[in-house]
Amino acid sequence: MLLDKAITGCLTDDVDEIRSLGTTLRSWRREILAHHATGASNGPTEGLNLLVKKVKRCGHGFRTFEHYRLRVLLHAGGVTWPARPRPPRIRTRAPPLTRVGPV
Repeated sequence: MLLDKAITGCLTDDVDEIRSLGTTLRSWRREILAHHATGASNGPTEGLNLLVKKVKRCGHGFRTFEHYRLRVLLHAGGVTWPARPRPPRIRTRAPPLTRVGPV
């Protein structure tokens, strides 16, 4: 496997920094292979974390957690407002049909 060859090559190098890279690659080997097998990334999580921190900085403090939560949801675009109740129906039956023209 190419990753194993890279690790072996790095570990046998004369330069200390390259050997350190080999050690790091060896310790992260499973995670590196899992990323390439699944394509999974923590990028979206890190992006959301950055957005939450930005909202907290710009908010200058929130009095309640609910206000803070709503502000984060507004910035993240994940707010689903509850449906407004429909107004009550005024008429209980349909109006009578009016005829136009001669009978």
